[in-house]
Amino acid sequence: MLTSTAARVLLRRALPASATSSSAAAPSVGPVRCLNLHEYQSAKIMADSGVNVPFGLPAHTVDEAVAAAATIGDDEVVIKSQILAGGRGLGTFTNGLQGGVHIIKTSEVGEYAGRMLGGTLVTKQSGPAGKPVNTLLLAKKMSLAKEFYFAIFMDRSSGGPLIIACSEGGTSIKDLAESSPEKIVKVPIDVRTGPTDEQIATVVDGLGVSGSRDDAAGQIRALYNLFVDKDCTMVEVNPLAEDTDGKLIAADAKIGFDDNAEFRHGDIFEQRDHTQEDPREVAAGKWDLNYIGLDGNIGCMVNGAGLAMSTMDIISLRGGSPANFLDVGGSANVDQIKAAFEIITTDPAVKAILVNIFGGIMKCDIIAEGIIEASRSLDLKVPVIVRLEGTNVERGKKLLEESGLALITADDLDDAATKAVASIA
Repeated sequence: MLTSTAARVLLRRALPASATSSSAAAPSVGPVRCLNLHEYQSAKIMADSGVNVPFGLPAHTVDEAVAAAATIGDDEVVIKSQILAGGRGLGTFTNGLQGGVHIIKTSEVGEYAGRMLGGTLVTKQSGPAGKPVNTLLLAKKMSLAKEFYFAIFMDRSSGGPLIIACSEGGTSIKDLAESSPEKIVKVPIDVRTGPTDEQIATVVDGLGVSGSRDDAAGQIRALYNLFVDKDCTMVEVNPLAEDTDGKLIAADAKIGFDDNAEFRHGDIFEQRDHTQEDPREVAAGKWDLNYIGLDGNIGCMVNGAGLAMSTMDIISLRGGSPANFLDVGGSANVDQIKAAFEIITTDPAVKAILVNIFGGIMKCDIIAEGIIEASRSLDLKVPVIVRLEGTNVERGKKLLEESGLALITADDLDDAATKAVASIA
């Protein structure tokens, strides 16, 4: 059974933020496997795919915001903070401004933009540190008659895309699932054939649209085609709204893209906003390492996601607290191991480092060489506990013993976790 530490990492790797949001386990960073774009970027991609979206313009400065509002030309506009976290409307800026989304008079745009740009917005999903607001979206105020929820995710149980629709929207789908589960429609799709007419009709019925059913079906198909054509992990529209003429409009837009498809969508991945990500994760990605920062004080360097989670669990069981999830994979070289140590030690909370390697493809002597190189070049000031097992383990242990470094070796994982906790007691 997974403890809360490992379960939290699994959730953060597998699910979109909106599906795991809670005040108790609010993630500070996004999922590892997918690129997330801002609303204004997602809306542009949706529009290019034939999805109806409100007219809007991004702004990076106060002057650009004022000009965008003038281009829209209405007495009122919607001004939206662009951060990669949900709950913006109910968020709070660290400067005291309440709400990251406002409907305001065009004459007030300069004032609001001045307080929002460059600020930090804290929401239920951003984590307590919040996210920097470097871009605003100025959007046309729409006359919306109804709000729905619509999303497409990859579903493990059905082995393909899953369309989720609800006749109520504009709020957390988690809250809707708890309060009105009977209103949520789930339609698994065969990715080989795409949605059938009957399945599209089921989604349209679940939304409860009052306008043209054919037009609504066309919008659902456009969203599904976007999901497949762009190798998405998530397409979420909350709310998917209906205006007073019965026209469906994607009033909000969230899209996630599979990192494995970057070679096919270079133009999309160029839009990645690294300011919204943990800089340690960004650094890890450059070295082809998987890193997720946690809130403990024992840094972990492991090969394999399953072994990494087991390591974190045993640290917790021995009374410690893991500071990170870091998987170096099965083919790391000395430079990558050194980079892994650099990333771990950028966290000032780390008081010890536990290295747990089971050498299969990954050779223990390569890990040992990396540990020695990192220890010498980085002048590590924290205890390093090393457990090696598998391919070339004897050579790896010999290298560590002959290094002259004050490394703490362990016979097995339980011994390593016990020694790691004891080293900072």
